[in-house]
Amino acid sequence: MLREIVLDTETTGTSHANGDRVIEIGCVELLNHIPTGKSYHVYINPECPVSPGAFAVHGLSDEFLKDKPVFAAVADEFAEFVRDARLVIHNAAFDIGFLNAEFARTGHAPFNLPDVIDTLSMARRKHPGAANNLDALCSRYGIDNSRRTKHGALLDAEILAEVYIELIGGRQVGFDLSLQPAARSAASRQAAAAARDARPRTLISRLTEAERAAHEAFIQQLGPNALWREYLGETTPEAS
Repeated sequence: MLREIVLDTETTGTSHANGDRVIEIGCVELLNHIPTGKSYHVYINPECPVSPGAFAVHGLSDEFLKDKPVFAAVADEFAEFVRDARLVIHNAAFDIGFLNAEFARTGHAPFNLPDVIDTLSMARRKHPGAANNLDALCSRYGIDNSRRTKHGALLDAEILAEVYIELIGGRQVGFDLSLQPAARSAASRQAAAAARDARPRTLISRLTEAERAAHEAFIQQLGPNALWREYLGETTPEAS
């Protein structure tokens, strides 16, 4: 059974080499590409200020983070949650760089970047020349991201899980009936309902009058018990 973890982080800035730190981790578990409902989420005290630029993106303030655990306090449980799973990350080099910098401080084994599925690289190969950020991919695949007013690690991981499933070929990726498929997004349900309601309840016949008359003459030759009449729900005085 294939176990994957769709992962996202938020950070104090854009450069772990310059001392920026991880402040939020969000993970969603997939088994055979199907969300199980199991997740991991934590806010982290970075022990350094959040940059104004990063705060504008995710809205996580120094005040909010000051009473949260430091990374060393959650490193073991995080490492255990992702153990033996393949990671799925959008722009993987960024998140892996930050997480490996944190693991270097705690003495944990680093992630191997080549083993990580990078959905940004996947999207660029599938949609060359197009915008492939998370919002653009949601729009392309009809995935509801209306709650994404700010970046958030767990919400972004949940959305990315839906995007990843579309990138690998859509929701029908296997036949393991022991697993329940992920709930469809609100946008997908609304689109399906609109398409269903837009279709006429009774389809308009494309037959011409001449074709209709020729068909009726053909059925008359078959007698009152013709299967055509039963199939179409037609009756005649002889058959009633």
